[in-house]
Amino acid sequence: AVQMLNDDVPHAKLCHVIEPWFLGGGAKGPGGPEFAEFAKKAEADHGVSFHTSLADLPPTADGVKRLALISGRTGDNPRLMSESIAAGCTTVYLEKPGAPTVAELQAMKDEASTKGVTVLMGYNKNVCKYVSKTRDFASSVDDGHVTFVSNNTYEPTAESLGECFERNAEGMLKNMAIHELALLVSFYDVTVENIESVSADKEFSSMQTLKGPSGKEWTDFDKIKFTIKTKTGKSVSVQADRCGGDVSYAKVTNSAGEELFKYTMPDDDDLAAVKSLEKKYPGAMPYFFSQDPDYITVKDRVAVNCVTGEEATGVATIEIACETLRVAEYLVPVLQEQLK
Repeated sequence: AVQMLNDDVPHAKLCHVIEPWFLGGGAKGPGGPEFAEFAKKAEADHGVSFHTSLADLPPTADGVKRLALISGRTGDNPRLMSESIAAGCTTVYLEKPGAPTVAELQAMKDEASTKGVTVLMGYNKNVCKYVSKTRDFASSVDDGHVTFVSNNTYEPTAESLGECFERNAEGMLKNMAIHELALLVSFYDVTVENIESVSADKEFSSMQTLKGPSGKEWTDFDKIKFTIKTKTGKSVSVQADRCGGDVSYAKVTNSAGEELFKYTMPDDDDLAAVKSLEKKYPGAMPYFFSQDPDYITVKDRVAVNCVTGEEATGVATIEIACETLRVAEYLVPVLQEQLK
């Protein structure tokens, strides 16, 4: 929302925000007063309207195209997309992974297709320069093996990880590492049917069962590394660590395991912008700052597609999202078994 209010997304204008919790039962709880202040300022300065339901949206004006950006709880996304279509949205920007299960996401894809609605996904790493630069380098050498590394900044404690496991109940491969799986589907021919082998790095990887704030136990990976080989001869690795820090990167190694190339996110050119955003928005999760330019790119390409029909180059489609989720569901039991 802030990116659009700051006019950082040239082809999109924020008109409405749907927020049932902070405008309802959570108004006086944690974050409620801060949201109320944000809403008051956004309405006064930018004319943004706030609602508790998509059903409250006014009809679209003649000649105006409406785009929905859905960034709710994963379990709510199927309902929210149906309601967005009913509210006149012709394009949907759907945050990852899209839905809790493959079946639900497939049903969403079918509904959108029937209604003539385009659904594009918020897989921002598909347009990251560290990904494109690494792929370009790997293609320039004969034996280059790519590893995509995703890190986050949770504390390595049972309390911090237990809260993380509960809040992201779909699991690491359907949440944090889903971006990397989308890269594999988009650029490395990875599909469930085309996977020849999956090998976990047991020395690096860790799976824990921890209690969340509710007292319920959750089992998930706190860090995982694995290599996929495809039947068409490609090999690629993914590494994800919930407590690994705020720098993600991709690297290319040779057949001896020697590092030939590495590119980080953020890179040196981006660090100044990251530091500026940290000062401007204290308390926000660090990954918001490092991924800021990529999310602007994805949003603007989706907005242009909505207005003109121009292809949103590099942006993942819901078809890619369906296969990505299929791959995630396939990998979870395979990797769990290898780590027992």
